[in-house]
Amino acid sequence: MELITETKRDGQKREHDHPAAIGLPVAQDEEVRYTHNTYNLDSGISMVVKNVCCIGAGYVGGSSCSVLAWKCPDIHVHVVDVSHDTIKQWNSHNLPIYEPGLDEVVKECRGRNLFFSNDIDRAVREADMIFISVNTPTKTYGIGKGKAADLQYVEVCARKIAEVANGPKIVVEKSTVPIQAAQSITHILAANTKPGVSFQSITHILAANTKPGVSFQVLSNPEFLAEGTAIENLVNPDRVLIGGEESSEGESAMEELTWIYHHWIPQHNIITLSTWSSQLTKLASNAFLAQRVSSINAISAVCEAIGADVSQVADAVGRDSRIGSKFLHASVGFGGSCFEKDLLSLVYIAESLNLPEVARYWQHVNDINHYQRTSFRAAIP
Repeated sequence: MELITETKRDGQKREHDHPAAIGLPVAQDEEVRYTHNTYNLDSGISMVVKNVCCIGAGYVGGSSCSVLAWKCPDIHVHVVDVSHDTIKQWNSHNLPIYEPGLDEVVKECRGRNLFFSNDIDRAVREADMIFISVNTPTKTYGIGKGKAADLQYVEVCARKIAEVANGPKIVVEKSTVPIQAAQSITHILAANTKPGVSFQSITHILAANTKPGVSFQVLSNPEFLAEGTAIENLVNPDRVLIGGEESSEGESAMEELTWIYHHWIPQHNIITLSTWSSQLTKLASNAFLAQRVSSINAISAVCEAIGADVSQVADAVGRDSRIGSKFLHASVGFGGSCFEKDLLSLVYIAESLNLPEVARYWQHVNDINHYQRTSFRAAIP
């Protein structure tokens, strides 16, 4: 295999598989060496990802891991869930969700390198990399009720991983979670310490531990999917975020996940950043899109009051290249499972950080959405 050299920003040289071997272009002026090395997650333990497990067979987990299996035939992908009905559907001709192109992807990969099962323990034990893709709804009780994200399902996953893990694991958050959730997962994993187990996600205290055992690195890898175009979003994403610790161990884990995405996504579309930045980017992206919806709906109220045509205003505003036309369509408001949940999570984070003005700003975006719905209902005879 042809080899070239990559010089990282820290001055170190690393080897990776050549992009041409997986169908990716390489710029002539780039010095990159791609060979799939085994990456050290701690001193004495090395890893190469051949088995991936996804806990959660819902919309995000099922779709994203089906595409991963399709694009990475050299990796075995196991999607597991506690719901027997959901897994039964994934193994049938009637999938539990509909997305254009998903049926064809699953049909091609299922039984080859894509498997759906209820055997969570086995999948976790055999996996090198574990995705957590479970619901994080808005809390309906306790501190943060009505705003904060409910992480109970994420915590259950983390405890299960800590309980049954038998070697080094890269744990990847795909669920939309609040800032510092990776640290919560890390603390759960570290609290389940067994003899011979080393944990290096935050303090790296046991970096020199040479005993065979279990180690964890936690990454953030949020999805940006829109219903109806999920497969297209996964195959040709605007960007892929990979957040991790700013340490040699964290960088190694991020490189491993980056290598997986290199199977079909160009390097310039893969962004590596800190865990907190990755988590906040997901919330901010949905908040900005919700903001645009509320902004044009607020303008529509003014248009209605003075007799202007909001569609004409939106078209004219959208032709400004600095603004653009996307999400500038007056409507009944935003719905779905993400925008309001992530807005409220951002509001709660701002309140928790003693940033009341910031919290009020994003709360008003959500308030305009409720105002629009109320106005729409009132207009129906």
